[in-house]
Formats: sequence, structure tokens, C-alpha cells
Amino acid sequence: MNYKVTIRDKNAAFVVAMGKTILESALGQDIDFPHGCRSGNCGACKSILHSGDVEMSPYSDYALTSEEKERGLILACRSVPWSDCELSPIDEDEAIVHANRQLICEVIDLEQATHDIQIVRLKISAGGPYDFSAGQYAAVTFQDLPPRDYSMANIPADNILEFHIRLVPGGAVTPYVLNELKTGDQVLVQGPFGTAYYRDSHRGPIIAAAGGSGLAPIKSILDTAFAKGAKQPITLYFGVREERDLYMTDYFNELTNSRDNFDFIPVLSEPGSETKRRTGFLADAVAADFTDLDGYKAYLAGPPIMVESTVEKLKLLGLDRSDCHADAFYTEADKKKLEEKA
Repeated sequence: MNYKVTIRDKNAAFVVAMGKTILESALGQDIDFPHGCRSGNCGACKSILHSGDVEMSPYSDYALTSEEKERGLILACRSVPWSDCELSPIDEDEAIVHANRQLICEVIDLEQATHDIQIVRLKISAGGPYDFSAGQYAAVTFQDLPPRDYSMANIPADNILEFHIRLVPGGAVTPYVLNELKTGDQVLVQGPFGTAYYRDSHRGPIIAAAGGSGLAPIKSILDTAFAKGAKQPITLYFGVREERDLYMTDYFNELTNSRDNFDFIPVLSEPGSETKRRTGFLADAVAADFTDLDGYKAYLAGPPIMVESTVEKLKLLGLDRSDCHADAFYTEADKKKLEEKA
């Protein structure tokens, strides 16, 4: 049995076979539908279900909150129709479209940023040009290993792609990247994906929050903002466990010294010894520094617990959820746990 799905206010309708999701069916029929991870973790395909019935597979509470579900929102990547449906993808007013490219790249530089984070820089050999918006990510394939999603740390105008890759002990990919990858190796990159990108039309203050290698997309966003002449106050909180987990501090300290509108605040959650840096959880540090976030935008990237707890704090401080743009970095193990909750 097939069901018809109609996108309201667009001259678009498509057929979904029983057992298939709305998103996979739309993309399979060349319907332009906003999406990112395709696994219920990012919220990029969030849509308003105007009519019809769907059943949703397990997904992250970050991608779709219980409040949003009660309001009739769904994730197209997890929704299997049980009747004809009518829906509208949200945030279409801010939608961006970049060509999805499949790039062949060459490793030109490897930098050990911390004990468990490697900065990988790639030169595009074929498949370009590659256009993306600061804050987006790509699917990256090393050798014959499974592809993994990593955010670009460079600004879109750069010819060299930069990725910050953290070791996941026991992982299928990251041990190879940190221990075996070498300059000259070929790497495949497909993208871009994601909706937590820089909104350059916003002129109000900005809060940026990064956890661990989540610094990569935040760096891209901040560098892009400054390249475009951003004048509003911008504060970056960088949360890690201890001193050895910090990296690029000189880079951001130099930005602080050269710009009146930028502050850089590292936060250590488990310092292990005496320190002059801020300590505690990143979300609490933000809450201690601000009382009213009306007119702000926030960009967040990092471990799910950090992103989710910080988003909740920001909402309590008056930041509208639509002004909070976040990517939680789910490992393959995280995704399996979500599936097990079904």
C-alpha cells in the first residue's frame, strides 16, 4: 500500500510506500526536503504535520522535544505514514541550498591538537567547487572505513578543508585517523549537511558554546562572522574536562586582544588541580554571566549532554528556541543507545 504526502504551500506531492519514511521517499523522488543526519539526531527535517497519521522511530529528545511533538511537529527522517499526509518543513524562510558534492581530497597536514584530537586538513583534488555555510558538516570517508560526519572548521571561502577529529576509544574510524592516517592519503568528502549554520542577517549579540571538538563548526562560524565585519558582542564559551583538553587557546586569545566585541571563556568541568580558569559546567557559566538573552542568537556544538543542558539554560534566560542553532555530536555508540530505547 502507498500513501500520498503533500507539502503545503508548495506544488509538491510524492508517494510513500508502506514502511518507508517520509524523508527517504521524498529524496528518492527528487523532492527538495531539508535534512541533515537522517537518523533523528539533528532536527533538520523537523516539520509540521497538518493532517494524517505517522509512526516515528526512536529519535533524540534534542532533535524533537516532547513539547514540539505535542504541538504536532514530526521528524520526517523517522516518520512512517499510516495514511495520506499533509505537512510543512519548518524554517523555510532561513533555508539555504548548496550543491551536494562528492569530493576527492588529499591529506596535506595533520596536527595533534590535544591528546585525543587530530586536526586534519585536506586539499580538494576533484569534485569541487565546494560551497557550504559556516557551521555545516560533511560525511568523510577514510580508506574503506564507514563514513563519519565531521564539521568544517574553515570558512567557506578557504580552499583547504579543516576537520577536528576526536578519538572515540574502540571506534571503527577515529583510531585509524589518529594513529595511521598520513599526508598524501586520499579522503572522500560528501556534503554539505546541517542547519546549525551562521545566520549573517542577524545583527544582535551572539553566544557561541563549544564542547571538545565541537570547536570546529564554532570556529568556522566566528571566523566567518568576523570576515563579514560583525560588530555585535560575541562571546565564546569553550567547555572541556581539564587543561589538557583545551586547544587553539592562543588563536582565540589573540582574537580577544584584537577585537573589542569578542570574549573567549574556557570552562573546565573537572580541572584536577588548582586553576585560574572558570570551572564547572558550561551551561552554568553562561547562566551566571547573563540574565536576559532577548535579541541574542546562540550557536552550540559538542557532546549531546552539554548541548542539551546549555539549550535548556538559554531558554530559561529568554532565548527563543528558534534563535538557538545547535549540533549535538552523536557517536555511533550514542546512536545505538537511542535505537535500544525503542
